[in-house]
Amino acid sequence: MKTIQGPALFLAQFAGDEAPFNSWDSITKWAADCGYKGVQVPSWDARLIDLDKAAESKDYCDEFKGQATENGVTVTELSTHLQGQLVAVHPAYDDAFDGFAAPEVRGNPKARQAWAVEQVKKALSASKNMGIGAHATFSGALAWPYIYPWPQRPAGLIETAFEELAKRWLPILDHAEDCGVDVCYEIHPGEDLHDGITYEMFLERTGNHDRACMLYDPSHYVLQCLDYLDNIDIYKDRIRMFHVKDAEFNPTGRQGVYSGYQSWVNRAGRFRSLGDGQVDFGAVFSKMAANDFDGWAVVEWECALKHPEDGAREGAQFVKDHIIRVTERAFDDFADGGTDEAANRKMLGID
Repeated sequence: MKTIQGPALFLAQFAGDEAPFNSWDSITKWAADCGYKGVQVPSWDARLIDLDKAAESKDYCDEFKGQATENGVTVTELSTHLQGQLVAVHPAYDDAFDGFAAPEVRGNPKARQAWAVEQVKKALSASKNMGIGAHATFSGALAWPYIYPWPQRPAGLIETAFEELAKRWLPILDHAEDCGVDVCYEIHPGEDLHDGITYEMFLERTGNHDRACMLYDPSHYVLQCLDYLDNIDIYKDRIRMFHVKDAEFNPTGRQGVYSGYQSWVNRAGRFRSLGDGQVDFGAVFSKMAANDFDGWAVVEWECALKHPEDGAREGAQFVKDHIIRVTERAFDDFADGGTDEAANRKMLGID
């Protein structure tokens, strides 16, 4: 067994225009002060990282990592959640997602997609330059508007969507192989990869690509009423990244999974700060340890109620309290009789 690393913090929800959240130097110092040992970096945020330089220059990456180390944290992974979303966008979402892209490709879906593919490839190259073996992203979605089977879906619609999705990602996955970096898709509503079955559909169409891995986040499974503990055992060989995020699902006679278009505060299912929701993290961390996950436990703070800075500080301690330092010996070794094969055969009555 292996001991999980952590705690780390995903910086996407904290980066901003005011200190200490507006520069790489100050935000890493702040994260360390909160009790974190690592940070996951949103590669789209130019206040924190120059992705073009990171993809091209190992010297830049060494300086980038070095500054973080001086401030007390390790760079755990890079993220392209926003760029990955743009690898596949259904036309219904063109306007909603256009703001994720660089200004020069907005309003041009074809150019935007090409830009997004290059962005993810650059982040993979940057990960290689930093000596990081896993990368976080979204899959994007072509079939999401048809998630509910009414009106009846035409035969072959979903299959065509997943074939196209795999076609768009295969060059990226091949680049990831060249870089020695796993692409960890966050299984997330709004993506075509939103549960285990859809992940398997994608995996099949990529030829079970070795680099098509999974980012495990139990909060998204709570809101889908999916067994988030069984999921760990099913996909243990593909889970290469871990977001520690809490959630709760409280259905009523008025709303359930779909929540009637309510705000986050008023939804039946909503994200919560760690310890305030319904995820059994004692069981989650136990299964991760038993399955030899040795990556980082990364806090992703999202809560409809609590202030983010409070959630961050509480989250660091929460993860520290849940990381299991795995044992190197069995608890009953003291009673070992020191038998050998001959003694074993004798105990079994084998001549």
